[in-house]
Amino acid sequence: MIEPPQDAHPDYRFSLANERTFLAWIRTSLALLAAGIGVVNLPSEFADSTGRHLLGILLVVLGLFAAVGSYARWRANQRAIASGSPLPHSRSMPIVAGGITVVGVIALILVIANS
Repeated sequence: MIEPPQDAHPDYRFSLANERTFLAWIRTSLALLAAGIGVVNLPSEFADSTGRHLLGILLVVLGLFAAVGSYARWRANQRAIASGSPLPHSRSMPIVAGGITVVGVIALILVIANS
């Protein structure tokens, strides 16, 4: 690893891009949390309450994971940017994508069962 000179500052554009990515993940987290609350409050004619609550819990858990994971990733990226190191690998994207896939399958099953 090549050490940057002591008086060198990282390019602020990278830090700002990292911050925008963090904010995008926070928006995703808020959307997942709102969807979780919304699903639980669907009209009672849509599926049974167990299915709605299962979807709601999964969405809220994914929203919480996205929020915590976004901060951890932002912090790790900031450290790497400041030290001139490669950006660390993240496992949060496949986990969130897998979770959304599970939510989608459960929602599809509930929609089909409701028709």
